[in-house]
Amino acid sequence: MDWQTLYSNKRLGSQNTHARDEIRGDYMRDYDRVIFSSQFRRLQNKTQVFPLPGAFFVHNRLTHSLEVASVGRSLGKAVGELLATKHKDKFTPNANDFYRFELSDVIQTACLSHDIGNPPFGHFGEEAIRTFFSDFFAKNEVSSDIAENQNQDLIKFEGNANAFRILTTLFQEAGLKLTYTTLVSIIKYPTDSVSGFNKKSLGTKKSGFFDSEITHYQEIVEELGIQRLDETKNIYARHPFVFLVEAADDICYRIIDLEDAFKLHVISFQEAQDLLLPLFVNDPSYVYITQKLETIVDESQKLSLLRAMLVNNLTRKCTQVFLENEEALLNGTLNKSLIDLIDEPSIAQLKKIDQLSFQKIYNHPSVVEKELAGYHVIYGLLEDFVGALMLPELAKSQKILRLIPMQFRITKENTLYQNLLSIVDFISGMTDVYAMDLFRKLRGIQTPEFG
Repeated sequence: MDWQTLYSNKRLGSQNTHARDEIRGDYMRDYDRVIFSSQFRRLQNKTQVFPLPGAFFVHNRLTHSLEVASVGRSLGKAVGELLATKHKDKFTPNANDFYRFELSDVIQTACLSHDIGNPPFGHFGEEAIRTFFSDFFAKNEVSSDIAENQNQDLIKFEGNANAFRILTTLFQEAGLKLTYTTLVSIIKYPTDSVSGFNKKSLGTKKSGFFDSEITHYQEIVEELGIQRLDETKNIYARHPFVFLVEAADDICYRIIDLEDAFKLHVISFQEAQDLLLPLFVNDPSYVYITQKLETIVDESQKLSLLRAMLVNNLTRKCTQVFLENEEALLNGTLNKSLIDLIDEPSIAQLKKIDQLSFQKIYNHPSVVEKELAGYHVIYGLLEDFVGALMLPELAKSQKILRLIPMQFRITKENTLYQNLLSIVDFISGMTDVYAMDLFRKLRGIQTPEFG
């Protein structure tokens, strides 16, 4: 792959006949289109980790995405400047301008969009969708109506692939046509659901696009010159920009989950400080931080200082690692995230953060209760809507199907796969509160207001 062909301002689904915006660049327009979209706004009412409490402010998917976008912008700016300087004799003026001034916009927008495909209740929402369709296909003889890769899209439902669907198919119909560069930068697992992208650190295979969007992805990779790693399968190399988006997310969630846990009294300040401060031991800022902490009385402000300094620290380290692995990035052979390639002492300390997060945060009773409730809500909604789709002659089914907005297009002309995806589009786009409310009403647990 070549840095000079890995970006393009072409827009998916557009002939690029629109007048050029003299104020905003092409990639800043992508940012504006995403941030004003209803899909992005709904992230405000989707939980990050902890249920959204009334007395304390904790991160939701929207605030998390905004913070990841901020870190991603810094990563894009730092990496872009270094690449432009390193290759100043090789880059064309256009490439030089892109990396100096526009890469940061691309990474910022991709970070803003990275969770846009997550269903309500996070990863347990994903698991509910997977389990429902695994049960559904085991109980129903529909193999002649749906291809294997389409079947696997649903049984192995992946939020990352759903994000690509939203940003291409759903956004395209709404007129929000994003650039190839922004779209490809969110694909962490560049393969279909049958082949799967083997990510060792996750111990599982994931996908980056559904069968319905394969042609969109192929159009993009052909334009940008992205390697196909297996000629017999839809498995591609990761675009180098994806590593920056992933790094921004990796940096943010580890720190903000600790910050939220402290605010909700799940962990003490001392526990948070004992985990974060060692990450600065060999850093020039260590003396400044320790001295500054002694002058601050409020523990929340102390943690804010540690968070700010650590974001800067890890951003700098990931930038360095990106440049050190430039050849592997361009060859499509890098199989680790940037944060897993920083110095060993920092990796060891981050593993301690992960261990505590798993033990005390992700398995906290309030989190587990939310996940279990969310699982039943998503599974139950799929039971109702898919059940209605399969038995449309019933009076109840006809009523249920009328609850699906017109934009999701459940029609007799669609294939079974298209209609099932439309139902998943509808449910996965719900906020946590709306999903819970609709589930209660459909099950008679909560009656609608009359009069």
